[in-house]
Amino acid sequence: MRGKKVRFAGVLAASLALVLTGCGGGGENQLATGGTDAQAEVDANAQFEPGTTMAALQQQGTIRVGTKVDQPLFGLKGLDGQMQGFDVEIAEIVAGKLGIAPENIEWVETPSKTREEVLEQGRVDMVVATYTINDARKERISFAGPYYQAGQDLMVKADDTSITGPESLRPAGAKVCSVTGSTPAEEIKKYVDASNLVLFDVYSKCADALRTGQVQAVTTDNVILLGLVEKSGGEFKLVEKPFTEEPYGIGIKKGDVAFCEFINQSLTEAAQDGAYEAAWKATAGTVSERTPQLPEFDPCS
Repeated sequence: MRGKKVRFAGVLAASLALVLTGCGGGGENQLATGGTDAQAEVDANAQFEPGTTMAALQQQGTIRVGTKVDQPLFGLKGLDGQMQGFDVEIAEIVAGKLGIAPENIEWVETPSKTREEVLEQGRVDMVVATYTINDARKERISFAGPYYQAGQDLMVKADDTSITGPESLRPAGAKVCSVTGSTPAEEIKKYVDASNLVLFDVYSKCADALRTGQVQAVTTDNVILLGLVEKSGGEFKLVEKPFTEEPYGIGIKKGDVAFCEFINQSLTEAAQDGAYEAAWKATAGTVSERTPQLPEFDPCS
């Protein structure tokens, strides 16, 4: 995983429009095997107890991973058909601990609405797809992790020093843009007056409004904002003061405690040996100045 070079420039323009307009694809599609252009560390000597998910996957030498294909910096299918992003890197880390090389990962396009379904029906072995852990989903599937703490944040112009977090918006009299009907649009009402909230149907229009000075900030989940920052060519920056919590976990079959514990151990080792940090810096870290810490895990159940 060290030294991995990920090329985003050529694919963001073609794919960012998909995530900004909420087009996640209509259904589950098989993608090209193989990930980014460097090899993940593969444990050729891994041994597992017979009868476990880990043993079965190691024996078959492949793993099916559900992920997004239109999420810049997290899960993106490049113009060359290869997968790239932080979620992709995390999946490759886990696969490597199973003794499975990146080229033997079968990527399955998994939009948000099908994530529980593909696990319940056995069409994938795990889902790594900006997948927020919550109680409703836990009724149908199990989660390992979380491996990343996402949250709502603010995007401002690169030279703006007046907006330092949500609490600074009202004193600054800042106009803030979000998308009609979204959770972030409701959450930001705690910090701005209704007259200073500007709503559009897509985030690309919010970015245009920020660029032209019609608003002073854009708000939504930080993973979407990171893509907008990347596309801005240095014109925008992320405030990096998230004010909601969205723990991203790895979805697996309901009740597979042993697999959950294995994934958590794999993530722990990646944080200890630097692979987690390298994965971030090669992907979302090209935009974000701060490398996240691996969050505290939820109990496996």
